[in-house]
Amino acid sequence: MNVKKTWFSAGQILLTLIVVVVAALVLWRIVNYYMFSPWTRDGHVRADVIQVAPDVGGLITNVDVVDNEQVKKGQVLFVIDQARYTLALRLAQAALEQRKATLAQAKREFARNITLGNLVASETLEESRTRVEQGEAAAADAQVQVDTAKLNLERTTIVSPVDGYLNDRAPRVGEYVSAGRAVLSVVDMHSFRVDGYFEETRLHGIHIGQPVEITVMGETRPLRGHVQSIVAAIEDRDRQASPNLLPNVNPAFSWVRLAQRIPVRVALDEVPDDFRMIAGRTATVAVRADASDKQRAKDNANGASSASGASAATAASGASQ
Repeated sequence: MNVKKTWFSAGQILLTLIVVVVAALVLWRIVNYYMFSPWTRDGHVRADVIQVAPDVGGLITNVDVVDNEQVKKGQVLFVIDQARYTLALRLAQAALEQRKATLAQAKREFARNITLGNLVASETLEESRTRVEQGEAAAADAQVQVDTAKLNLERTTIVSPVDGYLNDRAPRVGEYVSAGRAVLSVVDMHSFRVDGYFEETRLHGIHIGQPVEITVMGETRPLRGHVQSIVAAIEDRDRQASPNLLPNVNPAFSWVRLAQRIPVRVALDEVPDDFRMIAGRTATVAVRADASDKQRAKDNANGASSASGASAATAASGASQ
């Protein structure tokens, strides 16, 4: 009976030890994942947004797109009233013809003065030569005005600079637009990426080219990508600019220091055709260990074991002596 109780007590102790060990391993994996693994819920889908601003001003006479439409590079978005710029081109062309006629007259006078030889004073000959040179410069200036007028007329047709999607409000016919002021924006469909903001304590496990798994909020299928770049600098909010160019450091110090967030850019490797890419969506970004990381960890472990073995051998040789 005592033997059975002893074995039963030993079994209970062994089972308790196994449960404690398993719980400790699970707890360690949870703590390691949430505290030290390179992952973050602070991720966002990003894309390049190009603001489209006309190079000339005027009334919009035609709009060929609608809100949120997908457009191709070079596709016409809208047209500005071309009547004013057509008249400006005609005026520039008329001025060019006038200056060409003046130049032709100056050249004929200069050629006639040359043929007369000594019958024409040298001063008169020099003046006629000067009028030819001035006429050539005036004609060149008029040609520039014509080219500028043609360019302005071409710029009245606004086209999409990239393949992408329009914003949620396209311009309307009859609106007046000013030169250099953005009228609409186009989201570049080839520039979608994910920016993950990692705590600085987790950067040791992030390297360029590492595979990344992205889970966008509201989606069941994860996306695949890789680390493209890590930002080289972030803003120092405790240091401000001073009028005398000396460093002005805030003396306030909080005993609880929060880890800074470091932006890490992730390039997307594969995106399903039916996946809805929208810049600004929230995502969870998890950096996975690749083969090089595993090999690095294995080399570190082998190096540690070799070092401990060498230390033990040194200690044994010292003891024998």
